Amino acid sequence: MTKMIAALVLAFAALTSALTVPAYAQQNAQDTVWIQVAARPSLASAQDEAQIFAAKLPDVAGFALGGGWYGVLIGPYTREDAERVLQVYRKERQIPRDSFIAFPANLRNQFYPLAGDAAQAATAAPSQAPSQPLVEAAPQAETTEAPATAAEEPVVIAEVAPTLPDETPAQARRSERLLSREERKQLQIALKAAGFYTSAIDGAFGRGTRGSMSDWQISKGLEPTGVLTTAQRQMLLGDYNAPLISVGMRRISDNRAGIALEIPAAEVSFTNYEPPFAHYNATGDLGVRVLLISQRGDKSTLYGLYDIMQTLEIVPLEGPRERKANSFTLEGRDSRITSFTQASLKNGEIKGFTLIWPAGDEARRARVLTAMQESFERLDGVLDDAAGADIQQDIDLLSGLEIRKPRLSRSGFFVSANGMVVTTSDVVQACTRITLDHGYAAELVAQDADSGMAILRPSQTLAPMAVAELSTQSPRLQSEIAVSGFSYEGVLGAPSLTWGKLADVKDLDGDNGVARLALSAQPGDVGGPVVDASGAVLGMLLPKQSSDRQLPADVSFAVNAAVIRSAMEAAGVTAQSQSTGAPLPNQALVNRATGMTVLVSCWE
Repeated sequence: MTKMIAALVLAFAALTSALTVPAYAQQNAQDTVWIQVAARPSLASAQDEAQIFAAKLPDVAGFALGGGWYGVLIGPYTREDAERVLQVYRKERQIPRDSFIAFPANLRNQFYPLAGDAAQAATAAPSQAPSQPLVEAAPQAETTEAPATAAEEPVVIAEVAPTLPDETPAQARRSERLLSREERKQLQIALKAAGFYTSAIDGAFGRGTRGSMSDWQISKGLEPTGVLTTAQRQMLLGDYNAPLISVGMRRISDNRAGIALEIPAAEVSFTNYEPPFAHYNATGDLGVRVLLISQRGDKSTLYGLYDIMQTLEIVPLEGPRERKANSFTLEGRDSRITSFTQASLKNGEIKGFTLIWPAGDEARRARVLTAMQESFERLDGVLDDAAGADIQQDIDLLSGLEIRKPRLSRSGFFVSANGMVVTTSDVVQACTRITLDHGYAAELVAQDADSGMAILRPSQTLAPMAVAELSTQSPRLQSEIAVSGFSYEGVLGAPSLTWGKLADVKDLDGDNGVARLALSAQPGDVGGPVVDASGAVLGMLLPKQSSDRQLPADVSFAVNAAVIRSAMEAAGVTAQSQSTGAPLPNQALVNRATGMTVLVSCWE
């Protein structure tokens, strides 16, 4: 059945490709992708592996990957076709489970197939038919690449994998006995990742491990001895490590930040310092980014960083996060990216990193993240607070990172001691998340399209500085009123008062549930409370209506207190009331009005 499904998928891909050939012919090789199914540390073993795959799959090719490694791939395909092919072939176990999509920019010279016309496969149109690392202990040479600017660039240490000869079964058993317990466990992990091993990772090569080794050997067209040779062990670990090889994992030492770790060096490179971050921006097709976190501080600084990071675009709202006494982790996911941040406090220094990865490539991201976490090392030193001081400042940026902004922000006001809020209904339309003052989640309790009102309940109990008291008296015409609101949608950080007069107790169409105000309001003021001189709430400011009539700039409208009270009662919320009282001193009125006002934000 799976073969039939695969055939149908590939036939559909072929039909789609056939229908779109003229358009695709105008595209270049950057519009194509490959599926990497294996990586080998020698050209000979990679050629042998390519032939094994070519015997059962079409469109097999081999390319040098750099660092002494050679990859076996199938393709090229469009990205959409590649994802379908990857799913079908994985399900049929035609390719390893940790196979992944690779980009042409990461491929070097082609070594398979050798036919004259196949050498151009990397730039051909997509085919019309249709990972993660442990490193086995082996001698390795290290070379140090001199940085372009010694004061700025971190040192990169490149690793070169040797070519190992194969062994007889007797030699394989002898070399296997030299493996440490940890190395044995690594082989079990790799077998488990490839789908051949399901038992405990204990480093003991019993019947289950031997059986999985035999199954793996059969899948590779090898003699099923149940004992892996040194070359086969390297082949197994090479497959497991393929995702990291594909992004060029290398260890870097950033002496200014005081951090050493492995990073996907084929996808990112150092850009600049903007404390507390060292920026490593994308250089490859994946769009990966890495930040190193380095600053002096104490527990308060750590907690502040935890809060600030969650306001940034690079940390999507959805995802687990945890703050402990001296460390925190943040994970955020949306349709575009997945980001992970970790930071810890030790000896007055806060250090950590952030990995930002494109969505839809989870297996490879998980392996890269694990490698970064396991290799993370604190070195001496911390970023100078003055580093990057010459960078252009922007109110919407924090240390070079864009601050997350809501789709829409308006004003609202507290109507109960536990934090219930009345606001305008236009701010709660098509929101994936509603917040109060950016930090407190809220849910929609009720909304009235006719009056333009919405009632919100915070997810946690709040303690407002002031609670609205709805006026029970009919206000006097031409009396002074004020609206309290976040005029500039939260940019100023606090609400402000705009003064005006009550022009009429009904609107221009004669609706006595809406008052007309002589007041020049800003869009951010909408939803804010309209108060009289005593601090009693006369109504809620409404948005300006789009119509063929062009009204003067100082004409505004507000739904009155009676309508607000009725809507609250219908939602089961008891309104607090106030009869007309004595005028308050100006500062007292400002304190009361702004104390009940809250910023309401709609997030996509």
